[in-house]
Amino acid sequence: MSERVIVGLSGGVDSAVAALLLKDAGHDVQGLFMSNWEEDDDGYCTAAQDYQDARAVAAELGIALHRASFARQYREQVFGEFLREHRAGRTPNPDVLCNREIKFGVALEWAQRLGASHFATGHYARLEPSPEGGALYKARDDAKDQSYFLHAVSRAQLSRTLMPLGELEKSAVRERARRSGLPVFDKPDSTGICFIGERPFRAFLTRFLPVTPGPIESPSGERLGTHQGLAFHTLGQRGGLGIGGQHGRPHLPWYVAAKDVGRNALIVVQGHDHPLLSSEALATGAWHWLASPRRQPFRCGVKVRYRQADEPALLEPRSDGTVRVRFERPQRAVTPGQYAVAYEGERCLGGAVIESIEPRVRESAAA
Repeated sequence: MSERVIVGLSGGVDSAVAALLLKDAGHDVQGLFMSNWEEDDDGYCTAAQDYQDARAVAAELGIALHRASFARQYREQVFGEFLREHRAGRTPNPDVLCNREIKFGVALEWAQRLGASHFATGHYARLEPSPEGGALYKARDDAKDQSYFLHAVSRAQLSRTLMPLGELEKSAVRERARRSGLPVFDKPDSTGICFIGERPFRAFLTRFLPVTPGPIESPSGERLGTHQGLAFHTLGQRGGLGIGGQHGRPHLPWYVAAKDVGRNALIVVQGHDHPLLSSEALATGAWHWLASPRRQPFRCGVKVRYRQADEPALLEPRSDGTVRVRFERPQRAVTPGQYAVAYEGERCLGGAVIESIEPRVRESAAA
């Protein structure tokens, strides 16, 4: 008797081909469409059209399609934390929490209640069994690899998960969908916030966070302008500052270099390669291991943002479960609230939230 697998059908081509591959492999496949963000009337939420696309895929494949809303859990476990981090002047990544809490949390539990042995998705990553549970590896398609967003999922959750696209190039996925008559073979990829979609970010945030004006300053304390809230800016950001050219200063673009939360001040510098934009090291919160925990410092590759190449670094585990990451070469715009994720070759070792950074130079020296 074939095993039942519930596939998270999003209405996109990746999850559609994941379902196709699993069905062709002989599994008892059913689909699940998750609509976890309340419908908006601003035209940015695409859940209604995505559901119709998922229905069309399920009909073409001849599989049952379930629909579930985990909106309450998403609000409490993902979006609530997203807003708390922004209020604290940090820059969170909600997709990481969405994977851990929703897709491989409540959705996986929901699938198991329906008798599924595994929950499957269209993520680009590879899973292999290991003595400690599921081991996470990069996808064969480096340009689409999503292991960075999956590093916080537990090994127990990964052991109940299938990711059929991990060995495929994106072009091959679209071609397989086209040849199989799947109606979403040419549907554009979604790049917005998990379940919320693509929309003007600052305008979206102002619906949930207050406008809190404060000074925009140079490292030496010179006032250059006024910002509308630290939450609306991220380190390394260019544009949206409204300060333009300054008399007596070179005609170079301005970048956000730091946030002084206590004074509600935004510190900016000129030039893409200004030293205050670089960090030599960072400290994280509690590290989530996807391999046997290391106790001694070791060298590995580390990403501090999606699509970044692995940067050589020394990972220094601490007795309280946090780590310090010291880079071989300074990294630009390392951002508290984002994630540091470690790799040993193709294997993802885990990661953690970036709590603080160690700038290459002090502000006073770079003023």
